[in-house]
Amino acid sequence: MFKPFRTAAVLGAGVMGSQIAAHLANAGLTVYLLDIPGKGSNKNELVETSFKKALKLSPPIFFTEKTARRVILGNFDEHFYSVAAVDWVIEAVVENLDIKQKLMERVESVIRSDTIVSTNTSGLPIHAIAQGRSDSFRQRFLGTHFFNPPRYLKLLEVIPTTDTDPQVLERMKWFGELHLGKGIVIAKDTPNFIANRIGMYVTMLGVQALTQGYTIEEIDTLTGTIAGRPKSATFRTADLVGLDTLMYVASNLYPAIPHDESRVVFRVPELLRKLVETGTLGAKTGQGFYKKQDRQILSLNPETLAYEPAKPLNLGDIEAIGKIPDLGDRLRALYCDRTRAGAFFRESILKTLSYSACRIPEIADNPDDIDKAMRWGFGWELGPFEIWEVLGFETVLADMKAAGIPVPEWVEQGAGSREQGAGKQFKIQNSKFKISFSLSSLSSLPRLPLIWQNPEAALLDLGDGVVLYEFRSKGNTLSLQVVDGLAEVLDLLENDYRGLVIGNSSAHFSGGANLAEMAMMAQSGNFEAIADLIVKFQTLLQRIHYFPKPIVAAIQGRVLGGGCELVMACPQVVAAAETYIGLVELSVGLIPGAGGIMRSVTWAADRAATEAPHHIQPFLRRVFETIGMAKVSNSAAEAQELGFLPPTARILMNGDRRLEVAKEEVLCSDRAGYAPPPERNVIMVLGRPGRAMLDYAADTLYRGGFISEYDRYLANRLAYVMAGGELSAPALVDENYLLQLEREAFLPLLSQPKTQERIAYTLKHKKPLRN
Repeated sequence: MFKPFRTAAVLGAGVMGSQIAAHLANAGLTVYLLDIPGKGSNKNELVETSFKKALKLSPPIFFTEKTARRVILGNFDEHFYSVAAVDWVIEAVVENLDIKQKLMERVESVIRSDTIVSTNTSGLPIHAIAQGRSDSFRQRFLGTHFFNPPRYLKLLEVIPTTDTDPQVLERMKWFGELHLGKGIVIAKDTPNFIANRIGMYVTMLGVQALTQGYTIEEIDTLTGTIAGRPKSATFRTADLVGLDTLMYVASNLYPAIPHDESRVVFRVPELLRKLVETGTLGAKTGQGFYKKQDRQILSLNPETLAYEPAKPLNLGDIEAIGKIPDLGDRLRALYCDRTRAGAFFRESILKTLSYSACRIPEIADNPDDIDKAMRWGFGWELGPFEIWEVLGFETVLADMKAAGIPVPEWVEQGAGSREQGAGKQFKIQNSKFKISFSLSSLSSLPRLPLIWQNPEAALLDLGDGVVLYEFRSKGNTLSLQVVDGLAEVLDLLENDYRGLVIGNSSAHFSGGANLAEMAMMAQSGNFEAIADLIVKFQTLLQRIHYFPKPIVAAIQGRVLGGGCELVMACPQVVAAAETYIGLVELSVGLIPGAGGIMRSVTWAADRAATEAPHHIQPFLRRVFETIGMAKVSNSAAEAQELGFLPPTARILMNGDRRLEVAKEEVLCSDRAGYAPPPERNVIMVLGRPGRAMLDYAADTLYRGGFISEYDRYLANRLAYVMAGGELSAPALVDENYLLQLEREAFLPLLSQPKTQERIAYTLKHKKPLRN
């Protein structure tokens, strides 16, 4: 087992340097962020200015405000000595080889003999940066190419040189995956490594299509969500990256790859050169290929360079193709389409797949690394070789040959010995090397034995007596079938198995209650059924909380409304660091009705030094404002601060491990002789004085313009429940008392016209209405 890094120094406080430092701090490291000294009396001026800009970035780069305290600012003149004490030095200064080499010389003069040094360069040869350094230094030197933003993009390309010690490489892979939560791909020391080499090729193909009669909007449509690339549409991505950056990369890449058969694609188009020369650089200058003007998005006319409203798409029945839910089916439909849309997609995807295959083994040793790099670095839902498999291996191969598109030798040689077995494995074997990988992104969970299922949920066997309850409803909502299924599973758990994990492999744990079901009941006037559902859900969550066997929630992504209440009821939680959890019911005109208020009031009382009302009030007001503003945590760490997750929650930087860790939590609790939490017979509520305090807080927010009049009404109903209803003074109550108040306050809100408007709007537009 390797020793984890505890301290690091990031040299260079630009956009990437500051964000890398932030991500290391999120992982628990103490980080020295250093840059060149300022010219005035404050030599930290440059690093402080850069860091302040980074703190304003959205989405935020730190898990919590307190996390930023782990980053210590300094300059190269006064604080370079701090480099001598750290475990890991990351160089992230300007892309200038001479500057980087001189900085490495200085680093070597102060670091410990076991310090690992890496560079975050994206365009310079890794080995050249360490040129002139000692053998010992070069053995501990490698590339660590983070993708922007480092907190949110999973890919970390690790690039060893021929001198890098294999143990150093293994330690970096281990630490990057386990402690930084990264998807690690080992790249070769070639221009732009893996993801940017393929990604740049795909981008330049899209730009070239402007000369083939396609509009900017048409190209972005065909290279965006419909193609399984929701974050990589050609021109929107170019504007975000910066057109100057795009031109810089292409200009440097073209001369660096003389043997690339498709090198001509990287020649900088005249249009891109003109835009950069005129200062039209994309999002950072307010205009690039797109420009927002008077709340309207205009696009560039490539001939006149003027910005014009979008023209209608001339892509056949592209809307129908876009509505196909399964990505594989959608890609096949697009590939077979005989309109301009299909012609564009076929040509671009055949060239992309050919280019990716031709880069093996130049930039990577196997297709899996290229697929991972594109999924993790560019947000593709499927990598190039997975797309190849989905479209049909033989079909794509034949179409490449017919179009005169290059087919690499290893594909030709191995096609005859290719196997396709269970799990959609793509296997090619020839005399040089064997390639084998599974299309893991096409499946939800590993092939776990099925124990039980209904149309919207399943119980799977994790092994060792532990079972997994998986939501399969749309949006992982807590539908009637999900709720009934969970109750049925608990019956099974009573007599069999050691414990339960509640989780899934989706990007988001749960969108909360099924609003569509609830809205239909309300519209039909079936409020009795809704009341029964609330009682059923409250009873279920109480049963989970006090269940005699360990139950662990394994969560990630968005955990909203009823999903949050479910997690708050679980005694044990394993959470991905990137978990965004909150009681958001007020945004749809409701209040939490399944124990969320009761547990929040309990949290406030437990945080207070005593049960004296003046000690409880600050914490009660905090949770009141959190629920009232429908605040969602920025991270799992912040969720603990807000009271949505217990202090004992296991937070994982690598969220992909959550089911594995949750299973171990169940087993550990079972071996230790698990006992449920003691029943909570008394909770201090503050009565009318506390309610008046909360009502005043809501009124202040309303008068300040932060909430609407209806928000204030909802907040008043929330205050009523939190303070204990009609109690005239502070009193001790039990959990059932507060649960009953939740039910009584929740049900009438469904008949309110403004609540119905909010629900309808949310269901239609997937965002809240503040009426």
